[in-house]
Amino acid sequence: MSQNSGQKKRTSQRVDRIAGIGFARFLKLLHSMSKEGLISLSVGEPDFGTATCVCEAAAQAASEGWTKYTPTSGFPELRQAIAANLKRRHGLDYDPESEILVTVGVSQAIDLAFRAMLDEGDEVITPDPHYICYPPAIALSGGVTVRVPTEQSRDYALASTQMEEKISPRTKALFFGNPANPTGALMEKETLEGVARIAEEHDLVVLADEIYSSFIYGGATFTSFATLPGMKERTLLFDGFSKRYGMPGWRIGYAAGPADIIGGMLDVAQHTMLCPPNSTQWGALAALNMDDDADFQRILSDYEQRRTLIYTELNRIGLTTAEPKGAFYIFPDISITGLTATEFCEKLLLEEKVMVLPGDSFGEQGKNHVRICYATSYEGIKEALQRIESFVNRYRVSRPV
Repeated sequence: MSQNSGQKKRTSQRVDRIAGIGFARFLKLLHSMSKEGLISLSVGEPDFGTATCVCEAAAQAASEGWTKYTPTSGFPELRQAIAANLKRRHGLDYDPESEILVTVGVSQAIDLAFRAMLDEGDEVITPDPHYICYPPAIALSGGVTVRVPTEQSRDYALASTQMEEKISPRTKALFFGNPANPTGALMEKETLEGVARIAEEHDLVVLADEIYSSFIYGGATFTSFATLPGMKERTLLFDGFSKRYGMPGWRIGYAAGPADIIGGMLDVAQHTMLCPPNSTQWGALAALNMDDDADFQRILSDYEQRRTLIYTELNRIGLTTAEPKGAFYIFPDISITGLTATEFCEKLLLEEKVMVLPGDSFGEQGKNHVRICYATSYEGIKEALQRIESFVNRYRVSRPV
């Protein structure tokens, strides 16, 4: 039954605050089209698939009757394996009993963190552009997003001094993705040290989304924020299995951090999602236990070739872009076409059957940009670039825009 004008409004103001954020219209348009000849450079999911041993572990668990509820925090075996993995990768020591929470993807971990931490009107400072779901997650918890602009001309590097200028009496947390979605920017250790100083001086919690930390290119070095002196006790680290292990649809992630915050997140989780999926956790455990480092290095080398191709060709075409150092996204400026980001994406999809996403979905700094995901085959990217070049030449304007 539709709502009449005389009735009380049945949806909340929080829903109003997130209405229109996203790219649902493009996904709807995509699903209405014939898939023949379509090249999607839109959805951020790896193309290498889930390892056979992971699928077999999940299937075996289900066949053996592992179909019941699990502990809200996740199976102890999985939390122990996550703790061991964080120790191996970053040298971090976490108590699997009190400092690790298994979640339904990193998205749920972020949602639980803000619901556990924020009171109405509390502020969270984050770089712009940012992952599309960051501000809605903050808003749905009653918080307020405070954006720090980053720019293509500076490779989207975050200036910690700009972040400090945004701090107010209501600031509760600093939040960033590293490497970043949608730009592929990697935060250098010096920048992270500046953020750490701010967090210490202003007694703030830092939320570090490190889901893309395995995808680092060009000899760059990744630094996990919690490894900085004094930061482990004030950092929530988010990571998961969607990207590194090719498991986006399995919806399994985790948060690692101080016991009081993890405990608050657990209190919220038991009244909402209740627990992460059963067999999915056994699959995640198999992923952590398999010896696939050599295989992943080959995958990473393939992704680096794609990154080099798309970065070089976009700039040659005239869609200038910063060089991504991590993740598998690139964020070109499409101003030379005279089209808005939405117009560019819609026309490119309808006319050339190539799907990319409008940059302004990822923040105010995304105006006149689009996000391109290069987690698809090298040959597919080459074909997409040819179509994009044809499209750009058709709409290219001769005057500055």
